[in-house]
Amino acid sequence: MRRLSYWGLYGDGANRTFPVDAGLGRHLVETLTHQFEFDVAHARVQPRHSPFGHAWSFVHQRLMGEQVRPIVPIMLNTYYPPNQPTPKRCYQLGRAIRQAVEAWPTRQRVAIVASGGLSHFFVDEDLDRYVLELLAKKDGDALVTLPTGKLESGNSEIRNWIAAAGALEHLNMQLVDYVPSYRSEAGSGVGMAFAFWQ
Repeated sequence: MRRLSYWGLYGDGANRTFPVDAGLGRHLVETLTHQFEFDVAHARVQPRHSPFGHAWSFVHQRLMGEQVRPIVPIMLNTYYPPNQPTPKRCYQLGRAIRQAVEAWPTRQRVAIVASGGLSHFFVDEDLDRYVLELLAKKDGDALVTLPTGKLESGNSEIRNWIAAAGALEHLNMQLVDYVPSYRSEAGSGVGMAFAFWQ
């Protein structure tokens, strides 16, 4: 298996290099582009001055620990208008990623991990709990009709949860915890949750 690497900031602030599964990455790009008609961009080399963010370092530090496995980082433009994908397109992307992985001729186990907060920079517990309820009920129809006006700024990371729901729609979600983390009496903060599908 040919492996590339990317580097990112780790929890201790140090730069680390992490392995990438180039074969799976190429398969995903080709399948998502030609079979599912997604406009996919890719990078063969990561600029040294722009490390991947905390979402990926969390996966390595907290989930993998010393058992680092090659990954294929997929970045979704949740935040920057005007071309943020709709909730429906996020769900379709997740579904297409799962189908592409299932069609990968290399027989390896693949885990799908999504990282993103719920509401922020102001906590909206009602929105967070509603999204988590839809995920638990596997209600894709409701997820894809979430109003985009509710998915702006930090709330936009909910789109990552929607993509995960599409990829994992055949599995049951188990919520580990939801913590509305307030930073001020004015309501600033972030809604954080951890869940797994099996």
